[in-house]
Amino acid sequence: MAVIRYSKYEGTLDDLDMADLMRMLQDRLLQSGFERNPYDPDPNHRPTMQDLHEAIAQALVDNDLVSEEVLKDALAAEDWLDTELGAAARELARRLEQEGYLRANPAEDGARDAEGAAPASAGGPAADPGRATFELTDKAIDFLGYRTLRDVLGGAGRSSVGSHDTHFTTTGVETVGATKEYEFGDALNLDVPTTLARAARHGLEDGRIDLHEEDLRVQESEYYSSAATVVMLDCSHSMILYGEDRFSPAKQVALALAHLIRTQYRGDTVQFVLFHNGAEEISLERLAMAQVGPYHTNTAQGLRLAQRLLLRQNKEMKQIVMITDGKPSAITLPDGRIYRNAYGLDPLVLGETLREVGACRRHGIQVNTFMLARDPELVAFVQRVSAMTRGKAYFTTPSTIGRYVLLDYQAKRTKLVN
Repeated sequence: MAVIRYSKYEGTLDDLDMADLMRMLQDRLLQSGFERNPYDPDPNHRPTMQDLHEAIAQALVDNDLVSEEVLKDALAAEDWLDTELGAAARELARRLEQEGYLRANPAEDGARDAEGAAPASAGGPAADPGRATFELTDKAIDFLGYRTLRDVLGGAGRSSVGSHDTHFTTTGVETVGATKEYEFGDALNLDVPTTLARAARHGLEDGRIDLHEEDLRVQESEYYSSAATVVMLDCSHSMILYGEDRFSPAKQVALALAHLIRTQYRGDTVQFVLFHNGAEEISLERLAMAQVGPYHTNTAQGLRLAQRLLLRQNKEMKQIVMITDGKPSAITLPDGRIYRNAYGLDPLVLGETLREVGACRRHGIQVNTFMLARDPELVAFVQRVSAMTRGKAYFTTPSTIGRYVLLDYQAKRTKLVN
């Protein structure tokens, strides 16, 4: 009689799913510079492949995916990348690139070898991990946005499904059961029984129904509004200066909001503005790798740029979501020079900033501010902004900013329209 013996299955790193690895690396991939030197941040810093290898190795250790012997060999080696742990980290980096989560950028002066051939993949031996950088792909950004969205809304006990429904109705395909008289411009989604019953009141003429325009009844359907949003992210020095990384959670919120809009509110748009000494529009791809710099807070320039972006959008609702931890401390003068004053609310800075807030109000743009600090001067300024634009002000922390932003985005639409 044949005997079958069963033994415990011991998984290997070859079985590790790259989505699980991305989840382990999420915080490291979205870091803002806080871990390097918060007192001297470099806004142009780009993580290298060696940074990625170290992050992967740390994730493997933290999740008990390497044995003690492998870890001891790595700690005792002159170069841990030459050990079994280093080989595993390089292989996993190669798999991340192969599965489309990241894109390697070779070092500029080492882009080609002596024969003119392009170097090997970032995970391969020919790449210089200390100089080659990498960037996240759309797939990685979408994955990280989904992860953040699920974590935030799951913790809040809400679902991310839905659309910006309003109390208005229109004519279309998805009906709500009610009917209305046809008006010029309505879709001819006829309520046939009601229309024929109304026409029958005129009697028959030569065996035919005499149908008048006023007899036409059309089905009503839900009317959904669309919104244009600009997320203003403060990347001034204070976002990482006071012993706390505030910028990384803000970036995660931006990724989650973009994922929410792309998947659930397809008629909406979202754009991103970084404000510091000046302000700049930034793509979602660049935002994921953005770093805090030694900057002041030019809120006025950020509002000015956000308005320009919103006025190009033909949407029923326009809003600015501003995430900041500091009061305005800089403005752009008419000749392009930057005027700075980090001490208190300078009257010149405050006046220029409030002029831009007034322009938002005239254009029907609501400003909702999420404050990561409770400086009394900042609170007073934000309360004034909220009153001028009929917006909202939230006192949040890095751990709760996502919940406030995302749930407010979903709940606010009906209130705004109606």
